[in-house]
Amino acid sequence: MQNGSQRRIHVSTDDFPEEKRLAMWRELYGRGITQLEIEPISDVTFHADVTFNLLPNVSIAAGACSPAHYRVTRELLKDASDIVVVSILRSGEASATQFGQELIGGVGSACMLSGADPSLSTLHTDGSFITLALSRPAIAELAPDFAAAFGKPIPADDPALRLLIKYLDTVLAADELADPNVARSVSAHILDLVALVLGARGENAEMAIGGARAARLKALKTDVMTMLGNNDLSSELIAGRHGISSRYVRKLFEQEGTSFTAFVLSERLGRVRRMLSEIRYAHLTIAQIAHACGFNDISYFNRAFRRHFGATPTDVRGDAAKTTPRAP
Repeated sequence: MQNGSQRRIHVSTDDFPEEKRLAMWRELYGRGITQLEIEPISDVTFHADVTFNLLPNVSIAAGACSPAHYRVTRELLKDASDIVVVSILRSGEASATQFGQELIGGVGSACMLSGADPSLSTLHTDGSFITLALSRPAIAELAPDFAAAFGKPIPADDPALRLLIKYLDTVLAADELADPNVARSVSAHILDLVALVLGARGENAEMAIGGARAARLKALKTDVMTMLGNNDLSSELIAGRHGISSRYVRKLFEQEGTSFTAFVLSERLGRVRRMLSEIRYAHLTIAQIAHACGFNDISYFNRAFRRHFGATPTDVRGDAAKTTPRAP
């Protein structure tokens, strides 16, 4: 478990000679990283592709594998770290057993495993997953009764679990985790969300909810950024995509000292300015760029741009042209 550093590691059986693929995966992934015994249960050539993000107090493994048993044995536990594991099934059919209990309830569900006790996890088909290895002391500080979740599946319709998955999808798709400050913040948000999933109560819940709101807002902002060119972009549209009310979307932005509308406008204007400054968009008119960034009313766009930047779009494009090196 990482305490102050962060790393991203991608491991794929495609990088290994086919005849040595399983043996090398067992050695690298099964013993070197996760302390697992791996036993394929299919006649097809074994394959796996996993990306690890190692953050302070949180390690994330996300990827896909062919059918196999993954066993944690008493022998392997001798070298185990002080962790708890939250495993989320993203696709395929799987099962997990610990303390004699069946723990996975289907795609989108999750389970928590004790890192100090034997367990068996099985992918019965090709499947994908996200597995979190969390510092036991760190999660115990937020959810002192976390052990009550051992032996119980976490259903796919659990609201806190759905938010955790959306947040993980957001941060794993970005390249921001290499920054130490971002890594610490993401780690804290993940721990907060897991604490809510595990049923944090009272003062601990209030602390976790603050982190959950920050994680939710980040997920909303990321979604907004992918849809800036959509003329129909609204708080109602974003709310529907995240399964929450538009009022709650607006409230989250207001708690940050802005509004949904102001955030969208600022990001759209920023995108226009960047495009006006890049030579690869020089063939587009200013109106075409504005439309591509979600502006329908060009008069309104021009007024908003000048008010925001203190210069007209034509000024910005002209200044960029002056500083662009000319081909000899």
